[in-house]
Amino acid sequence: MAGLAALSLNLDINPESIFSRKNYFYPDLPKGYQISQYDRPFSERGWVEIPTAERNEHGQPLEWKSKRFRITRLHIEEDAGKLLHEGMPESATKSYVDLNRSGVPLVEIVSEPDFRSSWEAYDYMQYLRRTLLYIGVCDGNMEEGSLRCDANVSVRPRGEEKLGTKVELKNLNSFRFLQKALEYEIDRQIAAIERGETIVQETRLWNERDARTYSMRSKEEAHDYRYFPEPDLPPLIVSGRFIQQLSSELPELPEPRRQRFKTEYGLSSEDAAQLTDSRQMAEYFEQTVKVCRNPKAAANWILNELVHELKSAGLEIGSSPVQADQLAGVIKMIGTATISGKMAKEVLVEMFRSGKTAEEVVAQLGGGQLSDQSEIARIANEVIAANPKQLEQYRAGKTALLGFFVGQVMKQSGGRANPQVVNSVLKHLLDNQGGVR
Repeated sequence: MAGLAALSLNLDINPESIFSRKNYFYPDLPKGYQISQYDRPFSERGWVEIPTAERNEHGQPLEWKSKRFRITRLHIEEDAGKLLHEGMPESATKSYVDLNRSGVPLVEIVSEPDFRSSWEAYDYMQYLRRTLLYIGVCDGNMEEGSLRCDANVSVRPRGEEKLGTKVELKNLNSFRFLQKALEYEIDRQIAAIERGETIVQETRLWNERDARTYSMRSKEEAHDYRYFPEPDLPPLIVSGRFIQQLSSELPELPEPRRQRFKTEYGLSSEDAAQLTDSRQMAEYFEQTVKVCRNPKAAANWILNELVHELKSAGLEIGSSPVQADQLAGVIKMIGTATISGKMAKEVLVEMFRSGKTAEEVVAQLGGGQLSDQSEIARIANEVIAANPKQLEQYRAGKTALLGFFVGQVMKQSGGRANPQVVNSVLKHLLDNQGGVR
């Protein structure tokens, strides 16, 4: 799992890495040390290049741009316990410790200080989560702690090269909390410096209720942890052959796939981004296109009608009752004028509800779209005969009444008549019966 994650982030896997003991005393670490890696980690020197954008006050992206973010390392370590400061009895005066995950293996990804705004950090973390989900090494659930983020913030006066004192932020269990906490902390540090205050190196917690950070403890430097090699674990040796095998197992990753969807299928940046948001969504789209041969129609139906039904049912794309080839069948029916776009929406809703095929649902609804000109002309003549007043007004020059007659024919046909054929037939009949006065 660590190898797949490292390769997906363009990290170099070291042929030999060493486990170390990281020593510190804190209630979440009963044995007084954590097994981690220090000077010889599992992997180093990675990067990702992703689209990122600043947002307006409503959180909507402004101008997207591509930016590269460097990754220092991905190393293997064990989890510590978790201190609970809120939501427990006596939280106002006491902290609780949860040791359920203590000792569980994990990987930690350390990034270079390449972020220049809270939204860049937000986009980067979204990409990391999406990538880890694509390769199947993590379920990405921040609330349950299977994906966590600690963020360091430091500011510097414009024009200076050296970064200021860094402050670590914890308790960031959602991407929105991450963005808000970073924004708050950036503003807090700038205001403090402008008042002539000194920033203290510390760990701070984000409090969503108060929308602010507050001090938790002073932050140690690396030498304070007194790292030394773990005596009970041998070096981790990774062969070149093993790395090649891992490389062959990597799926197409989110950003390359997004770019391919734009060029190969002619999709907009927004549609390509949404369709590659998850591996299941991307695969569903490509399976649909393989059958219907209409990428833009497939994207439209998936991102609008199908996603609407999935959200209403509380389902993910991987659990959709309508399979990709079944949705493709609906799209092909529209292309051959077997059903209209309006009817197709009804068909999809019934397919989603009942699990039936498109053909079964169309038959259940009374058949496909009616395009036979003689049958439509018969219905149109009946409608015209039943509405002499509107006919007279139309022939007197009130041609907007064409819409009224179209509506009546559609109603008489149960919505099955082809609207284009209806318009053509009606216009011919209305304009030529006795001439237009």
